[in-house]
Amino acid sequence: MTRQERDRVPLLEVRGVTKSFGAVAAVAGVSFPLYAGEAHALVGENGAGKSTIVKMLAGVHRPDQGELLTDGREAEFSSPADAKAAGIAVIYQEPTLFPDLTVAENIVMGRHPRGRLGMIDRAAIRAEAERLFARLGVRIDPNRPARGLSIADQQIVEIAKALSADARVLIMDEPTAALSLVEVERLFSVARALRDEGAAIMFISHRFEEIVDLCQRVTIMRDGRHVSTDAMEDVTVDEMVRRMVGRDLDALFPKQDVEPGAVVLEVDGLTREGVFRDVSFEVRAGEIVAFAGLVGAGRSEVVQAVFGVDERDAGVVRLNGKKLKPHSPRASMAAGMALVPEDRRQQGLVMDLSIERNVTLPRARALSKLGLLLGPGERREALRWTERLRTKYGRLGDAVGTLSGGNQQKVVLAKWLSMAPRVLIVDEPTRGIDVGTKAEVHRLMSSLAAEGVAVVMVSSELPEVLGMADRVLVMREGRIVAEIPRAEADENSVMFAAMGQGAVA
Repeated sequence: MTRQERDRVPLLEVRGVTKSFGAVAAVAGVSFPLYAGEAHALVGENGAGKSTIVKMLAGVHRPDQGELLTDGREAEFSSPADAKAAGIAVIYQEPTLFPDLTVAENIVMGRHPRGRLGMIDRAAIRAEAERLFARLGVRIDPNRPARGLSIADQQIVEIAKALSADARVLIMDEPTAALSLVEVERLFSVARALRDEGAAIMFISHRFEEIVDLCQRVTIMRDGRHVSTDAMEDVTVDEMVRRMVGRDLDALFPKQDVEPGAVVLEVDGLTREGVFRDVSFEVRAGEIVAFAGLVGAGRSEVVQAVFGVDERDAGVVRLNGKKLKPHSPRASMAAGMALVPEDRRQQGLVMDLSIERNVTLPRARALSKLGLLLGPGERREALRWTERLRTKYGRLGDAVGTLSGGNQQKVVLAKWLSMAPRVLIVDEPTRGIDVGTKAEVHRLMSSLAAEGVAVVMVSSELPEVLGMADRVLVMREGRIVAEIPRAEADENSVMFAAMGQGAVA
């Protein structure tokens, strides 16, 4: 640290904070500063303690030990209102706007300007929203209801709300996980403008390219403890990864070379009017086939129709040559197909049920006797798969909602792998999980393919597509427009096809 840095007073400082929940120390002795005019990345594997830090800074939790300081003075945040009063705002991955209020009303919520007779001044509310959007360089109608806004626009509204409350510290917790490349760049333009105006930004992401692009400083956590804080130019991505996971990753994309076997999955002429049209492809045993394309291209909708979650207007799906009943997940499961959905919390798990019950749900009948689940059998089955996937948890009886995002994803995978599927469909398999867990999920996918499972993957992360797929199917506007073998797939060929500049398959 230079003398100039020592002389600077952070807008917000975390100093030696510790927070435990029962016997588990979620955070132990963590310290780092947030300076005005800087974006500061906080990185670590799922379960490293990042969310606990965010909740302490937001006033949701209070530290058991240590201090939080604003402008060099000790601060105590007993509630979220205290944190907001200190100029701290949190932008979460999933914004929490009031859907039936207007954008402008959401921005001034709790601080409505009033006229002479004490009535709410709606003209002033609109003017405030327009001023903030002009400052942020975005166009959003202040009078439109919040319901129906894209996630990207909702986050911009949350930032406008923070500025309206004179926030000086902006905490962005996985804000880009559900955004397209264009939306990410717009969000970063706003973040850079605020940073350059003197705000301090704390940025949490598992995407290293975003961290390097936006941030000037990075703090790394592991197992609830502070590992290092460095200027971004003083640390490489490889060094960050090693410090996060405490080991060298053999490879982020450990793809095994497998000779594909017989065709397992055949999809012919799949159509859903207005969503996708005439989609045909096949997948062989031991093969990983990836769907790539821009957001809205129809990739997730296709695989949901293949599995039977969504209806289709035309087309045939065959597994091992046998035609599957349309719009019937039960029939797909019975035939040996499994789907790991994009939204693990809403579609993949029952958050209030235990870890072991979630793992064994698809096999509940097989593990039952006279309609009652056998506890020991259920526990053995859950233990087998959670151990194989290296899942971190307290007890198998804990609610799955208590796990980190990466470990929740492992439970979803365990649930379906316990069925020994012939076809495994994984939609955004590593979204929102840390680099160490990503490597484990990739290793698992590769080993399943080596065992003869046919894998269909949907991913918005181009490196993941290129690193894991034997073939890439590129979708645009509801159609497969290119089929690219692994040897020919690169960023240019995939993106050109996704943007309408590739040859139609």
